[in-house]
Amino acid sequence: MSDDTIRLVTIGRIIRRRRRLLTILAVVGALVGYGTSVVFPPRYTTSASVLLPGAWEQRELLTQTEIATSSVVIDRVAATLGWTGVTGTELRDRVSAKAADGNIIKISGTADTPERAQRLSDQVAREFVAFAARLAGDDPEAAAEPEALRKRVEETNRRITDLAEAADPGRTVESVQARTELEKLRTALQEAMKKLDEADPATDRATMVVMGPAARPAGEAPPTRVQLVVAGALLFFLLAVIGHLTAARMSRRLRTEPEIAAALGSELLGTVDVPGERPVRRPEGRDPRAWIRWLLGVDTRWDVPAPQPSGDEAGRQIRYRRVCARLREQLPAPRRLLVVVPDGDEVARRAAGQLVAEAGSDPLLRVVGVSVSRPLVPDRDTESGALVVLSAGSWTAAELAGVAEACADAEHEVVGIVVAGPVQARPARSAARPPDEATAALAVGGHTTGGSV
Repeated sequence: MSDDTIRLVTIGRIIRRRRRLLTILAVVGALVGYGTSVVFPPRYTTSASVLLPGAWEQRELLTQTEIATSSVVIDRVAATLGWTGVTGTELRDRVSAKAADGNIIKISGTADTPERAQRLSDQVAREFVAFAARLAGDDPEAAAEPEALRKRVEETNRRITDLAEAADPGRTVESVQARTELEKLRTALQEAMKKLDEADPATDRATMVVMGPAARPAGEAPPTRVQLVVAGALLFFLLAVIGHLTAARMSRRLRTEPEIAAALGSELLGTVDVPGERPVRRPEGRDPRAWIRWLLGVDTRWDVPAPQPSGDEAGRQIRYRRVCARLREQLPAPRRLLVVVPDGDEVARRAAGQLVAEAGSDPLLRVVGVSVSRPLVPDRDTESGALVVLSAGSWTAAELAGVAEACADAEHEVVGIVVAGPVQARPARSAARPPDEATAALAVGGHTTGGSV
């Protein structure tokens, strides 16, 4: 698993074999989402639109959105609303503005009730229009100053006309020069007033307009309670799946036969097939941890591939006979051997029982279970050697090295390794028509040799 690509079949296997645990975690996530919705009360959001007549550039519209949410505007809104315990700083987090198409500024307000959300949006829009009008010079005091300047310019023009008429009409050089200077002064004043009119923003841009009151929100603003519940369930489900994939990626269990042989420091005698059995539905005994593991569905491993289809019983017996034949070749003389099986490896235990039945009295085998956490092998007595039977993908190199050391401490030489794998059993074939492989094996006899199977 650590070197394989994560595929959909792997995720499907997790969902199929850990459905109890994933369901429980999804329910816990939904409860967490519900609790979050209770801690954070629902929010309601609505928007008010402000129209900006005239020609506006994009950067100018962005400036207006910043003005709409500025502290000056929001503080005035907070003072006007007068909500208890709500300051301008808190309102700034509830108010937003953005520029829409058509020179429209949408001002959104969020509150704990629909009525407050509507009042907040309308009040921000009004304060924004009033403040923008003062900045643009649309208030009466600011507009009176340019008008007074225009009146003074008009009076100055009339005074220049009177002076020009009173001057001697071209009889002397001095009078001609005076009239010329007065006309220049008149022209300069007219150009200055023209530039003043062009620079006046009120000449090409009308006053901003609030486009009606904000609509009262009919539903909560996201995330709603339902969204939080669904998000919590989905989050916990995904975290559980990712956790399973991460654990499988980091797993150090040995899955290939050469790795297992290298960890135990012995020779692989072959592989055997063990027909799969339906697991026990409930744990035996009163161990609460076993019941919890059964309830969560974690009492069986999920990362073990599905058993592959197998041949009939005669084909599986051929593999056991070949392993026994190779075991006889490894022994210099007939002797008794220990069949060491790691505790908890049900497939290996069943394979060991089948090996004992096939071997008979040559050699004489005795099965012993060994804990991989604290391995302890019986001392050498009538047995003088150990045959290790285990399933692939169940144990790490350190655990198997501990089993090998326990055999060495008990003065048992590991004479061979047998790897057992679960398979899907097929119905037995008719005895009248045995398969060709079984017929050939029976013709060879018990001392058949050959390559690894």
